[in-house]
Amino acid sequence: MSDASSHPVAQPSKELLSAPAKKRPGEPPNHIFLVPYPKVVFLYPTLLMSFAAAVVLSLLENPMKIDPPDRVAVMISALFLGVVAVNLVILAFDFPRTTSLTLFFLVAAVVMGLILLFVYNPNLLPFLTGVLAAFHPLANPTFYWAFAGILGALFLAVMIAVRFDYWEVRPNELLHHHGFLANLERLSAPNLKIDKEISDVFEYFLLRSGRLILHGSDERRAIVLDNVPFIKQKEEAITRMLGALQVQVRAEGADQ
Repeated sequence: MSDASSHPVAQPSKELLSAPAKKRPGEPPNHIFLVPYPKVVFLYPTLLMSFAAAVVLSLLENPMKIDPPDRVAVMISALFLGVVAVNLVILAFDFPRTTSLTLFFLVAAVVMGLILLFVYNPNLLPFLTGVLAAFHPLANPTFYWAFAGILGALFLAVMIAVRFDYWEVRPNELLHHHGFLANLERLSAPNLKIDKEISDVFEYFLLRSGRLILHGSDERRAIVLDNVPFIKQKEEAITRMLGALQVQVRAEGADQ
């Protein structure tokens, strides 16, 4: 009969013992970053359109031909002006409800329908038809490359600037990172309350953004963060994190 003690018992490897515990699915995050952006970020459709126009017009043989004008060049320029106009309307006005969004598209459809009606029926309003017939917007590729370069540089500057001014939500505190020297302001947030506002459906459509209002227990004034991208996901993550903290505190209090 063999002795059982003669067989070595398998020991767990050092790699297994030192491996960090993986985060379980559905577990609340340890911290959440909130980055408010300036409204200029909503001009990214204009940036994309200017870049696309620059590329297309650079491939044309003579995009500045006037007599007769190049139809592709005219169409690209008119489309660019339309995108810029819509983008500026989004920045200038708020569309807080779906009804205002529907009204906007209705007005745009009516205007486009009237333009097509006058173009294909020139005898209805000869003066207006003549104006539309003479409307041939043209710009060379250099203009669109320069426009895209200026707007792209502005976007790059914004992306750099927001890295020096953002907020971090943790289970028991609220941190404000700001300044080029990495200044840090700590606010106690055990009972943090948050309000979410989506004041513009267009801005939400473009970046899923909105306004977050943070109410700290020890702060008299509310902290308002405008144009926070993916606001619903941020709100849900903060709610899960703070909810898990409250459950843990209550459980510890019950044990005592």
